[in-house]
Amino acid sequence: MARIRRIARTHRLALMKTGTYYVLHITVAAAVAYAVTRNFWAALTLSLLEPTVQAVAYFFHERAWARVAQRRRLNERVKHPHAAAARAA
Repeated sequence: MARIRRIARTHRLALMKTGTYYVLHITVAAAVAYAVTRNFWAALTLSLLEPTVQAVAYFFHERAWARVAQRRRLNERVKHPHAAAARAA
C-alpha cells in the first residue's frame, strides 16, 4: 500500500491528467456508442470498458514519454557539461 501511495504522490500530475482524460473519453464514447446502437446499456458498457483500458494505457504512455525527455536532458548534460553548469549559474 505504501508503494501505491508513493507512486500516486510521485506521479500526481500524470494521474490527474489520466483521470480527466478518462471522464472525457467516457463521455465521448457513450455518445458515439449510443448514436450507433441506440441502446443505452450497450452504450454504457462500451463507454466504460474501452476508456478504462485506454486510461491505463495512457498513464504508461505518459511515463514512457517522461523517460524519453529525462534521457534527452541527461544526454544533453553529458554531451555539454559546461553549458549545463553555465545555465545553472
